Amino acid sequence: MKKMNRTIGALLAALIAGSVTTLAVAQTHDPATDPTTHADSKAVKEQAEADKKAEIAQAKADKKKTDAQADADKANAKARLKDAKHE
Repeated sequence: MKKMNRTIGALLAALIAGSVTTLAVAQTHDPATDPTTHADSKAVKEQAEADKKAEIAQAKADKKKTDAQADADKANAKARLKDAKHE
């Protein structure tokens, strides 16, 4: 019985020690200070390209919306002018 308690105690001590070591390493790991890898650089470049494409697509959509609103405003003005002439 004593030998089993020692074995369990030793296992628990080893688990606790391993957990403390893992926790200490996790706390000292800072991705901001790690050197940038090629994959990181590539991901940043691809994200920048995607952002640029999204900005261009948004600008085109905004222009279409503005043009459509301008056309609608012109049509509305013509309709009002036509109604005013008939009265």
